[in-house]
Amino acid sequence: MGKSRQQKLMRYVSFDEAGKLSIKMTTIPEPQSHEVLVKVAAFGVNRADLLQKQGKYPAPSGDSAILGLEAAGTVVDCAPHLYGQWLNRRVFALTQGGAYAEYVCIDAQQLIAIPDEVNFDVAASIAEVYLTAFDAIVQIGQLGSSQTLLVHGGASGVGSAAIRLGKRLGAYVVTTQSCERKCQYAKQLGADLVINYNQQCFASAMKSQGLKANVIIDPIAGDYLQKNLQVAAMDCHCIMLAMLGGRYCNLDMALMLAKRFNLHGSTLRNRDIEYKRNLVNALTNSIGAQLFSDSMSIPIYKSLDIEDIEQAHAILQQNENLGKVVVSIS
Repeated sequence: MGKSRQQKLMRYVSFDEAGKLSIKMTTIPEPQSHEVLVKVAAFGVNRADLLQKQGKYPAPSGDSAILGLEAAGTVVDCAPHLYGQWLNRRVFALTQGGAYAEYVCIDAQQLIAIPDEVNFDVAASIAEVYLTAFDAIVQIGQLGSSQTLLVHGGASGVGSAAIRLGKRLGAYVVTTQSCERKCQYAKQLGADLVINYNQQCFASAMKSQGLKANVIIDPIAGDYLQKNLQVAAMDCHCIMLAMLGGRYCNLDMALMLAKRFNLHGSTLRNRDIEYKRNLVNALTNSIGAQLFSDSMSIPIYKSLDIEDIEQAHAILQQNENLGKVVVSIS
């Protein structure tokens, strides 16, 4: 069966040295004994995909070189010992790359079943953002109820999930946004204080209200890090997820020591398989039953067809989206 399938082809999204995307054909991958083969119905688009096609975020050794870190679809093949649990099941999950394709292999222990009433587009929008947010806020940041969570870029997919998760944990959520449209979006998700950083300094705005952050989610870096330190509470955990504002900064080490400031750099992609399995278990055991509830939903900004993949990337590149961009494969 495996040999005959290897001779069959699937569509996938390719990229050239200039970062231009196109649809090409390649052989359907063969799942290993711990994996399942998923026929992809939809996949989420993430900023990491944009970086990868630019050569700035290469796939770790052993991962698929095809773009895409999350997918939703139906299990169409797996090892016999997995038949009863997963064959023909509707699932979503993080992937080791390869989601921008008609078929992708996924570690069976990272699969999450999709309820019958939930469509594939919705399921494809969840894994990357919620696992990233949960890892940062709960596993690393140890956010407690009645504490303050500061989320930079709360209109992004991860930012949206961070707001939702922070409110579910009983935190006071502060978020920074670039315009009024995104401010209103963050308020609708439940953010308690929304700061337009083009109109006022977020550090000054928080100080004026006597707010100090216990956990900070920051994809910006650059000059933001010193301001994060200024508004940090004692023993604050600041989790850096990206460096959209630059890779270097000046930092007041005396203040950092005085506040016992905990600075973490975090990315899921290069975590080992056991870490990801444990993270999926922790997420599902904690909020799995609520992932598809209205209070935890992440708005889908746009759902496009795979033939429109360039448009999907352009939306993220221009920082236009409120929530997730999802691509369907018809």
